[in-house]
Amino acid sequence: MERLLVYGSYGYTGRLIVREAVARGGSPTVAGRDDGRVTAQAREHGLESRTFSLEDDVTSLLAEFDAVLNCAGPFVETAEPLVEACLETGTDYLDITGEFRVFERIRRRDDRARDAGVTLLPGVGFDVVPTDCLAVFLAERLPSATDLALGVQGMDSRRGIPAPSGVSRGTAKTLVNQAGTTAVARKNGTLVRLPGLRRRRIDFGDGPQHAVAVPLGDVVTAAQTTGIENVAVYAAMPSWAGSAMAAIESIGWLLESRPVQKLAQQRSTP
Repeated sequence: MERLLVYGSYGYTGRLIVREAVARGGSPTVAGRDDGRVTAQAREHGLESRTFSLEDDVTSLLAEFDAVLNCAGPFVETAEPLVEACLETGTDYLDITGEFRVFERIRRRDDRARDAGVTLLPGVGFDVVPTDCLAVFLAERLPSATDLALGVQGMDSRRGIPAPSGVSRGTAKTLVNQAGTTAVARKNGTLVRLPGLRRRRIDFGDGPQHAVAVPLGDVVTAAQTTGIENVAVYAAMPSWAGSAMAAIESIGWLLESRPVQKLAQQRSTP
């Protein structure tokens, strides 16, 4: 019987995953660095638990498991130590990230993963799955395409109301980490930062709407899936939000400074 470890199991999404796994007859081992929360969750569902941080000897801790599902964000901080340990132990790695940096870092480990016989599969949550399917659909119908632009509508862009209206603490931490990040696109197979604010009009079914280029994970995954070397992603948002993004970009150096990052993350931590 294969053994699954869920790291960050007591976070918002981790709790949902563990609950569903148990409902389907599974028995994952729950894990994280907060012993009290891990123990309480294990007791609630009748599961085994492990308490450790990613500064510990992760390799020895993962050796007994067939796969690990990382639910602890920001993944730009948590994915690397878990992936490296998985490559050493032959443990398959999955996570629920949507961060383009994580997709790219894991993509670059493809040869090592193949040699180790390990599956490295980031982004198994909702984020890039539907857009990857759309990218393949388009590429199959336009096999000579050299450029791909994806549009996503994750909010009521006419009123500027997010949908859904809230974010988890893990997502909040990720947004803090990416604050001030300019849009990123793939150009001729290489990730590049886009100078200035890139805008376009996209019809999502109710007429053309304002959209702005954003640094989503599809700039890595869509290129990998379709073989198209020029990929950009645009998110629908009101024009005032685009102006706000431009203002944020202009003070990105401040948002990325250690004191501001530390304060913002403290605000998003329980």
